[in-house]
Amino acid sequence: MLLTQTPEVVDNSNRCGTGAGAAIPREASVGNSKQFIHDYKTTAFGDKRKFRRLPWFVAGLGIPLICVAFILPKTDDTIVAVPTAQSFADTSAIDAVTAAQKTIPASENVSDTPPVDSVSDPVEPPAASKILTMKVGRGDSLDRLFRRNDLQLADLAALMQLEVAKKHLRLVKPGDEIIVRHSDGNILAFDKTISLSQALSIQKIDDQFQAEVVMRDLETRPARTTGTINSSLFLAAAEAGISDRTIMNLAGIFAWDVDFMLDIREGDEFALIYEEIWQDGQHLADGEILAAEFVNQGESFRAVRFKDASGRVDYYSPNGRSVRKAFVRAPLSFSRISSNFNPNRRHPKLNTIRAHQGVDYAAPTGTPIKAAGDGKIIHRARKGGYGNTVILQHGGNITTLYAHLSRYAKPRNGSRVRQGQVIGYVGATGLATGPHLHYEYRRNGVHMNPRTVKLPDAEPINPEYLVEFKKSSTLLLKQLEDSRNLFAADSSNTTT
Repeated sequence: MLLTQTPEVVDNSNRCGTGAGAAIPREASVGNSKQFIHDYKTTAFGDKRKFRRLPWFVAGLGIPLICVAFILPKTDDTIVAVPTAQSFADTSAIDAVTAAQKTIPASENVSDTPPVDSVSDPVEPPAASKILTMKVGRGDSLDRLFRRNDLQLADLAALMQLEVAKKHLRLVKPGDEIIVRHSDGNILAFDKTISLSQALSIQKIDDQFQAEVVMRDLETRPARTTGTINSSLFLAAAEAGISDRTIMNLAGIFAWDVDFMLDIREGDEFALIYEEIWQDGQHLADGEILAAEFVNQGESFRAVRFKDASGRVDYYSPNGRSVRKAFVRAPLSFSRISSNFNPNRRHPKLNTIRAHQGVDYAAPTGTPIKAAGDGKIIHRARKGGYGNTVILQHGGNITTLYAHLSRYAKPRNGSRVRQGQVIGYVGATGLATGPHLHYEYRRNGVHMNPRTVKLPDAEPINPEYLVEFKKSSTLLLKQLEDSRNLFAADSSNTTT
């Protein structure tokens, strides 16, 4: 039986507003029968749904582009056009994306401005160099200093290949100061003071190190000071504003006439004219003593520094005699006398009366011992109860003996030594109760008291320089006298 259904015509004119929406029948076969199926998705209805998706598409694409526009850096020459939903509504999606990527020139004269997406990342500047000051401590070496401060050891090896640098960097001493300019541990500059007037300078130029010794401009200024000893020489020097080095030099000038351990008394006075060393307006150190006066127990000693045409420098009394003697009173500086010259002394170890034919100077083990005068070493070995001993032969059939040494210095038996040269070090070898130096002075084999014996004078100033010396010393001695008078007047006013 054939069933036939009359197709129902649906009028869509009320939905679409036009008569173009009539149903289009489709024919379907079910078994031996045909069935007409109506397609209700009209063309007009389908276009309307596509149009409704467009704002969501615009929003989904436009919001990320707006965020990108805010994130990317802007230049003064370009303005990035940001698409809006309205512009997408008027154009297709492809046209909107293209418009968002275009740049609008701010000025017609600017035509080479690169697009936003072609701007490269900024290049990071090189790391700034740093200044590092390294002070050498006890047991330090350059290798330790470089490791401690994270400096490149390869640069240190390169520095030590330079002849000039190797000469002055082979040994570093505690207290040395090194200034390094580096970038992340890579050495750019290296400076080390050699002396007050010289410095080692190393620069890195074209990846190569170059070293040189540069001269430092120094200024010397004369200075004057006076002082009175109330408790100790060093405290008086500090009150007078002079360094320990300068007061040691003062003691060295008058060491032949004054025993600065036993002869100093309260009320002793000194006056100095000396040099101050300045650089770039900064006081670096005290220089040489030009003239000095020391009043010990009412007796005045004066000395003036003079350098002759041959380059010889020495200190002379106002009449041109050298203040130096052929021998110094004591071979140790500022040491305590533990036992004086005494022919009837009882020996502390043997407990018998045994003449003490020298002077004992108590000092710590290892204290340097200096030759009392120019001479020749005639004995350098152990000598009975004296322990390790050095004997010097001097002119005029004079010998000096230095006993109980802990060890010897470099000069060997038969060597000639100069006054003040180190010949050994304090110890307690032999018959000694503690570390000290036993010092003897003999003339023609006879023991004499080193502290009271009259010492022979050194050579006076060369007669050909005497007139020049008198001329320069007169002015200096006048300044010394004025300083002492001014100091005396100030002390008198303070007292009253």
